[in-house]
Amino acid sequence: MRIGAGVIFAGAVSLLASSVAWSQVPPAKGVTAPQAAAAPVPAPPPAPVSVRPPCNNPNALGIGRTVEIDTTGGPGFGFEHFKELDFLRDKEVVLTFDDGPWPVNTPAVLKTLAEECTTGIFFPIGKHATYYPEILRQVMAAGHSIGSHTWSHAALVNKKLNEQQRKDEIEKGFSAVKWALGKAPAPFFRFPALQHPPEMVTYLGDRNIGIFSCDLDSFDFKASKAQTIIDTVMRKVEKNGKGIILMHDFQKHTAEALPELLKKLKAGGYKVVAMRAKTPVQTIAQYDEDIVKDLKLPTVSSRPVSSVVQTISE
Repeated sequence: MRIGAGVIFAGAVSLLASSVAWSQVPPAKGVTAPQAAAAPVPAPPPAPVSVRPPCNNPNALGIGRTVEIDTTGGPGFGFEHFKELDFLRDKEVVLTFDDGPWPVNTPAVLKTLAEECTTGIFFPIGKHATYYPEILRQVMAAGHSIGSHTWSHAALVNKKLNEQQRKDEIEKGFSAVKWALGKAPAPFFRFPALQHPPEMVTYLGDRNIGIFSCDLDSFDFKASKAQTIIDTVMRKVEKNGKGIILMHDFQKHTAEALPELLKKLKAGGYKVVAMRAKTPVQTIAQYDEDIVKDLKLPTVSSRPVSSVVQTISE
C-alpha cells in the first residue's frame, strides 16, 4: 500500500462491526433538519472560532504535546495497519472518536474532554453531520481536530461497490462535514471497520489525505457496560505503552466510560498528544453542491435552531 511519509512535529485488526447500521436515520421526534442556503454551494453561519479556554482543573489530564501533520502523499497512522510513522513517545496516547455526531453521547464526550482540558480527533459520518450540524460545530468550537469517516459508513471493501462509488463515499463524507462546519475539516480519514481497499489507499494518497488506523481498539461497540471499555483500554495501553486509541462518540457506554478512563490514564502517567493538520482538506466542488441538492432543504434560512426556537416556560 502506498503511504507517503510527511509528519512535522511542532513542539514537541481489529474489525469494527462491518457496516453495522452505523449510519442511522435520526430519531423521528425532536430533530430539526439542518438549514442551508438554496444556492448551489451552502452558506452556513460563520464558523465558530476554535479557542481553547484556560484550564481551571489542576488535576486535569491536559495535553502533553501538539504535533502538526503534513498529509502530503497520504501518510498512514496506527500500527494496526501502518508501521512507518512511529511518532509517539513512551506513554503518549491519541484519543480518537468515530461515528458521530450524535445527540446526548457526543455532547457528553465533549463535556468530559473539556473537564480534563484535553483533546481528540473526531471522525464523523457524513450523514450524521447533516443530521446534527450544530453538535459537530460544538466539536469544532472546542478546538478538536475533525476528519471524516465516509458518507454512510459503507464498507469500502464491499465488492458490490465499484471504484467510483467508493470514491463517492469518501468525497461526499468530507463535503458533508464541510457543509456542517462551514469550513473544510482536516484531511484526516478513517475507513469503516478499518478495512482498507488498496486502490482507495492509493486514491487518498493522490488526494493528500492522511489515513488513520489505530494502535488500541476499545471495542466499545461490543461493550454492554462502561467498565468493560475502561478495562479493555487500560489493559491494552499498559501492554503497548502508547498508541492511538479508537473509540466511538456514537456509543452511550463510551460517553459513560470516558471520565474514569481519562482519570486512569492520568494516574498511569500517560499524556495526550494533539494532532493538528497543517492545511485543511481540499473538497471537490461537485460534491459540495451535491450535498445541498441531496438535503432538499425547504427554506433559505441558515439560522441555528437555538436562534429560531427558544424555551420560554416549562
